[in-house]
Formats: sequence, C-alpha cells, structure tokens
Amino acid sequence: MGIVNVTPDSFSDGGKWMEPAAAIDHAMQLAAQGARFLDVGGESTRPGAARVPVEEQVRRVVPVIRGIRAQCDVPISVDTTRGEVAVAALDAGASIINDVASGDEGGTIALAAARRCGLVLMHRLQPPDRDSFSDQYQAPPHYEDVVAEVCAWLGARVQHALAAGVPRDRLWVDPGLGFGKTVGQNFELLDRVGEIVVLGFPVLISISRKSFIGARYGIADPAARDAVSAELASAAVRKGVAVVRAHDVAGHCAAISRAIA
Repeated sequence: MGIVNVTPDSFSDGGKWMEPAAAIDHAMQLAAQGARFLDVGGESTRPGAARVPVEEQVRRVVPVIRGIRAQCDVPISVDTTRGEVAVAALDAGASIINDVASGDEGGTIALAAARRCGLVLMHRLQPPDRDSFSDQYQAPPHYEDVVAEVCAWLGARVQHALAAGVPRDRLWVDPGLGFGKTVGQNFELLDRVGEIVVLGFPVLISISRKSFIGARYGIADPAARDAVSAELASAAVRKGVAVVRAHDVAGHCAAISRAIA
C-alpha cells in the first residue's frame, strides 16, 4: 500500500505532495513501482499532530482521489477518522476507509456497512493530538501483555463492526505500530504479529520510516529508515501479514519478493 500524504506536517514527507498534480504524479509512480493499493490522507497522524477540519481534509484528498481514479484502477483507501471525509472520498473513487480511530470519531463503521466498502480498524490508545508516545514520551504506556491486549481490543472492534453490518470480507485489522506503544512494545508486536493474524482478518501494518525504527537502529533521518523498514515488513509478511503500508514501495516490493521467493 503506497502512502500519499496530502499534508503539510506528516513526519516524513509533509508538504511534498500538497498540490493535487504532484500528489497524483507521486501516486502513479507508486503504482508503477508495484503498489497494489494507494492510501490518500489529508490529516497527519504523527504524535502531537494538530487536527484538521473536515472541510480542509475534503479539499485536500478529493481532487487527488479523482485524479488517481481517472488514470488507474488501483484500489484507493482514504486515511481519515471522519465519516464526512470518507463519504466524499468514496464518492470520488475510493473503496476503502483506513480509520486509525476504528470508528470512534465519525461514523465510519455505519458508513462501511451502508456502502459495503473496505474498512481498516486500527488499535490506538488516544488521538494523535494527545499522543506523546513514540520513541520519546513522558509517561510510557503500560500493558500487561501488549500483544494479547491489542488482539483482544481488535477482536472486540471487529465484532462491533460485524454487528453493525460491515461485511466480514471487507474488514482488515491494524495493530497500530507507533500509536501509544513504546519502542519495545512495537517490536514485540512485530515479533508476535502471527497472533494477530490468527484473528482471521487481513492484517495491515505500517512500519515505514517510523520513529521506533530510528530509536532502535540509531537512524535520525526518516527517509534513511527505508531499508530497515522493508526488512521488518518482509519478516512480517512471512508471518502472515497481508498488506504493508509504505513510503518506499519499490524497496519494499523488492524485499518482500526476496522474502517469499
């Protein structure tokens, strides 16, 4: 899944693709490199990021989604927690809602049930604007067993979505790497990601360039974390992860191809 951030403040590439034409060209490059999905977002979810009003998110993402859809048929997800943004994105040509709030903020579960579109449910402890966790934090998040607790939480959200009418074959789960986890907890989730796969829904992970990689391997520049990101993603794919969300699609495709050859 290629990342298309239409934001000024994303941690790695904020501001690079703010103009619709630039974002569309970038998306086409990711598709040419092997992206099987394109994830378009108009609000940064990095720790501490300011929230973006619905109208501004729509202004950012809709022209990009329309432009991508006019040029290729790669499935598009919209990275948003707000139902109003998701409606506009679906009308523009998206077919998946990638909701880091798992339906807690804006009616995306009811929308996915009504529109029978894809829905990614992600684990997090609190919204990014209140999340000081990452590789630096004042009060580290506490779990008795981070993997067991994330599995239980995702299982409960899945059951809620199913009860609301979301088709089972439209649901994905995401353990929320980098969202309310310490460096060690993120790596424990990666080591034991097979326990999340056992839930029986496609697992999406987003490792790409995140700060916990920088903290573990001493890599300050997010773009310099691509090679390690790709190797970690490849190991996760070998354990059953279905979809890897990445900035460097070419590098990730190459690493995953080597891993499953």
